[in-house]
Amino acid sequence: MVEKLSASARATLAAELPHWLLDGEHLRRSFRFGDFVAAFGFMTRVALLAEKADHHPEWSNVYNRVEIGLTTHDAGGLSARDVALAKAINALVVQ
Repeated sequence: MVEKLSASARATLAAELPHWLLDGEHLRRSFRFGDFVAAFGFMTRVALLAEKADHHPEWSNVYNRVEIGLTTHDAGGLSARDVALAKAINALVVQ
């Protein structure tokens, strides 16, 4: 079973993932792209990462914006799987 992040691990998230917002039991980040095709291409790349990790985001897309929320339902909150996927997503975009 996947375990929730400890309080001390949660405390390091802001430094580890500066572009992500800790929102209760979710990590959230908004992305903006030049147009719909670029946003959809990004979502496709994230989908491939998520499928490989067997860890799927909560997300939405409106034109050039993609909103992503990460949480581990099996753990009842944030886990190391969310942190790993957030880092992999970050690697897809120029910071």
